[in-house]
Amino acid sequence: MPELESAAPLDTAAARPASLTELFTAFSLLALQGFGGVLAVAQRELCDRHQWLTPREFVELLSTAQVLPGPNVCNLSLMIGDRFFGWRGALVALAGMITAPLILMLGLAWLLGEASQVQQLQGLIHGALSGIAAVAAGQIVGTVLKLSAPMRQHELGWPTALSLSALALVMMIWLRWPLVWVLLGLGGVTCVFTYTVLRRRRQAASAKETS
Repeated sequence: MPELESAAPLDTAAARPASLTELFTAFSLLALQGFGGVLAVAQRELCDRHQWLTPREFVELLSTAQVLPGPNVCNLSLMIGDRFFGWRGALVALAGMITAPLILMLGLAWLLGEASQVQQLQGLIHGALSGIAAVAAGQIVGTVLKLSAPMRQHELGWPTALSLSALALVMMIWLRWPLVWVLLGLGGVTCVFTYTVLRRRRQAASAKETS
């Protein structure tokens, strides 16, 4: 929708990865920090440290990644890699995201399998996993609060954006609707509503310029 670009200009990121090697290294380090979920550190690494994306660009790419099937972080890495280096960047970013965690998880699975044979270690393993679950829940809450900041610049205004977020929460938790129907239903309606608002603003701006 080219006609809407000037109606809702987006800030552009200040930098970009210099090479595929830097892209692979950045996503590998990001993945290794993702205890309890990569999204908890992805925005800090990509927006604050590397400055490859603005907070708003990150949220928009993440929104697209959530609509697509598959793990969100894998979809996100594919889109970011493609953004800078095309299909090669997409494959390199995805490889950086999954290679190191895959090696660590295979090693951890072997160690847990061996430790489960020792009666004295079973209680320790159960306690450790329970503690990790609590920390992961806290990280998810913190990530949601951090990602909500760009909503203050949303075209619909933050009260409307907050109301839509609350409605989506009610649909998933109280009504227990499947996520796919929440995304397609509420997400589709929101997309049409936002498009209509932007189009009216564009028309109003054009009318003002001609008058």
